[in-house]
Amino acid sequence: MAVVDHGEGNVTRRGFQTEAIHGGAREAGEGMTPVTRGVELATTWRWPDPDAADDLRGAVEPHRFYRRHGNPNVESLEARVAALEGAPRALCVGSGMAANTLALMAVAPEGGAVACQPTVYGEVSTFLKGVGARFGLSLRAARGWDLAHLIEAMAGARALFLELPANPTLDVVDLAAVAREAMVRGVRVVVDATLATPFNLRPLEHGADVVTHSATKYLSGHSDAMGGVIAGDDATVTAAWHLARVMGPTLAPFDAWLIERGLRTLGLRMERVNANAERVAAFLAGHAKVERVAYPTVEGHPSTPEARAPYRGFGGLMGVVPRGGVEGAKRFVRALELFALATSLGGVESLVQFPASMARLTAEERSALGIPEAMVRLAVGCEDVDDLIEDLARALERV
Repeated sequence: MAVVDHGEGNVTRRGFQTEAIHGGAREAGEGMTPVTRGVELATTWRWPDPDAADDLRGAVEPHRFYRRHGNPNVESLEARVAALEGAPRALCVGSGMAANTLALMAVAPEGGAVACQPTVYGEVSTFLKGVGARFGLSLRAARGWDLAHLIEAMAGARALFLELPANPTLDVVDLAAVAREAMVRGVRVVVDATLATPFNLRPLEHGADVVTHSATKYLSGHSDAMGGVIAGDDATVTAAWHLARVMGPTLAPFDAWLIERGLRTLGLRMERVNANAERVAAFLAGHAKVERVAYPTVEGHPSTPEARAPYRGFGGLMGVVPRGGVEGAKRFVRALELFALATSLGGVESLVQFPASMARLTAEERSALGIPEAMVRLAVGCEDVDDLIEDLARALERV
């Protein structure tokens, strides 16, 4: 729900899908104006006066004179995402990794340890161990998902980075409880909510300081645009914007336009994805040729009721371990027709992938985290669920 102030004390609440369609900035103008914003491809704007440059020195907001500093399509997308997240401000950049790295640098400008969940995204781990280390950042992975292990990892840290739900095990934590412990310790909480989307979880409402997204995934929803989002308090997003304008991970206007178009159907798509994935997970969990399904609605998943409570759904990602070891898993994947073997997730189409081939972990580390080599990652899309289940059933006959 979004609170809308109409002026003169007239305040109403709007639902998620209404806000997805009508939220954020609108086109200004007199008389007839377009229902949808066009794409502004200009890289530079005319200066109104030779003295105008003096007014821009020290500016803390995007301003249009060069595309890296501001663009109407990017600004419109930022306003819409901020509305959906319930955030004072949002910044959109060229990729999800740009969003994660800028967010971490903004919340820990002087460096320090960044506590992370056990199954931290590989590129975030690479950043903190490599480039981030040059800026004084370091990685401290928690030994487990329970609150005690996360508290242990936060000791002396500057920030806590969580990916919720986790990829590909779909682990979730009691975010409100974790955020309370972080606040007591002066630790800023950054949540990558790419898999959740603001439809399923709004981390800022549960104590997180900053939320990030790979907008390439569900926010865009059509596998044809790349971008990233940082949403949070004004000071943190402003700090991230200053880093972005110097480092240059600019979001292209056409990608911003595509992502904003995708946002207008986010609620509709996520309702379908949530329902599809829950039925697929239940089917697979009951199949004789499936050893394990990692999805929060499946019996035996380690997530607690308190951790699951804030979620409207858990999205389309799940980890599946077919019987027959690695060769059985490969036969299963080769036999799929509707699930394309491809990287990424969050599009309207269903995808399949082997997490072990993508994770920057040893076999022993993967096994300890519940990611065996034979695990298959499904990203369930928006197709008719009966067709997806038929495809999976046919493929499992090969195992």
